[in-house]
Amino acid sequence: MNEMIIVWLVVLIVAIGVEVYSLGITSIWFAGGALVSILAAILHAPIFLQVILFFVVSMVLLIFTRPVAVRYFNKDRVKTNVESMVGRQAVVTGEIDNLHGIGRVTVGGQEWSARSLDEGQRIPVGSVVNVVSISGVKLVVKVDEQMKRVDPESLKNQVPEPMSVSQMEEMESNADRQ
Repeated sequence: MNEMIIVWLVVLIVAIGVEVYSLGITSIWFAGGALVSILAAILHAPIFLQVILFFVVSMVLLIFTRPVAVRYFNKDRVKTNVESMVGRQAVVTGEIDNLHGIGRVTVGGQEWSARSLDEGQRIPVGSVVNVVSISGVKLVVKVDEQMKRVDPESLKNQVPEPMSVSQMEEMESNADRQ
């Protein structure tokens, strides 16, 4: 029985070593199972019972504590560029048509290829959409329901066209003459 205590100690040390090396909450559950098996070996439990305890305790710890641990340890995790796109609004800069495989949107100043969530829907330029998911290198979008009632053509008249400095000076001189 003493050799089983050594075996379970080795399993415990290896599980903890892997956990320390990976820092990814990957094997700590097996360290808990090994600890219980060490106690069973000290109490002279049969080997089959030690093995069963190891697997049962490891699985129970994995199933019931991993979701809590992942949530706790990943709370300060910063989303990557792609992960941060989901849920954001975008403006369609090139008509989205899944049938022809075309579509472009701008999100946060970055231009992305896009496709519509609804296969048959064409989304015109200027529409406001929400990013639903990412498929490969394309954003999957759907029309923003709150902005659906806004006509993109009516917004064009509200935004002035960009002007060069010479155009602005000419406009000012014309205003001074009047």
